[in-house]
Amino acid sequence: MSHLMAGVTSIVWGTTLVSSKVLLHYGLTPAQIMLYRFIIAYLFLWILYPRTHRIKSVKDELSFLSIGFFGGTLYFLLENTALEYTQATNVGLICATVPLLTAMLAHLFMKGVRLSRYILAGSILSLAGVALVVFNGNFILKLNPLGDLLTFGAAFSWAVYSILIRHISGRYNVLFITRKLFLYGLLTLSPYFLFQPFGAPLKTLLIPEVAANLLFLGVIASSLCYVMWSVAIKNLGPITTNNYIYLLPFITMLTAAVVLDEKITMFVIIGALLIIGGVWYAENGHKVVLRGKRVLNS
Repeated sequence: MSHLMAGVTSIVWGTTLVSSKVLLHYGLTPAQIMLYRFIIAYLFLWILYPRTHRIKSVKDELSFLSIGFFGGTLYFLLENTALEYTQATNVGLICATVPLLTAMLAHLFMKGVRLSRYILAGSILSLAGVALVVFNGNFILKLNPLGDLLTFGAAFSWAVYSILIRHISGRYNVLFITRKLFLYGLLTLSPYFLFQPFGAPLKTLLIPEVAANLLFLGVIASSLCYVMWSVAIKNLGPITTNNYIYLLPFITMLTAAVVLDEKITMFVIIGALLIIGGVWYAENGHKVVLRGKRVLNS
């Protein structure tokens, strides 16, 4: 069930980049999209789970603050801002490096997790694919590489969140944890509006396509998917769960091609295959070597 939750969540998240891109076309800023998305998610989770829990320590409260910042504010601001400069396809592909970044952070900060040569080899292969995607966007599609760099920042932020959520997931109810995440996401986002407009005009929010995309992002992609993702991380661990993110580029490419009419060039396809191949080899390379040895020995 946890594997199913991780797979379904990754597929849904693969479409959210396109949904956010649609909202950007209607004039909403990245911060406004996050604001409305998190307000909807927070209220929906209150309806599902209105209970509160006593926080056991200051350290736990700081953990809630951290997951709200890295898994909420920083991640979405970087990702949604990146969509203003590059294609949704590029963002989806570069975000596929999250499993490798998570594995590296887990090696540094989690006991018993070792960074193997297969992960290093997979990292090099995936980074080659990312470079191909970035250069394709820069020179062929004439897009600003700033968007691709912002996406790298978003991917790293999500990897940090994945390590932090594993620490806190076994100590509180998962719906309560997710609700706290959105609360702290809203609180850490609020200083941003001291320098930017607070919200979109009401007439924009009442446009059916805008309202539908915001509800999709808030209720399904945030509330329900964050809960399922937290359950998966609790049961499978951050590295195994984040490996399902390699489904995201293909879903994003297909959705962007249909909804946004984004071109899927041969360079993007090759880059996608390199990224996915690197992620797969990082997770399964040791199994291939072991099977090869068994064949030789037999």
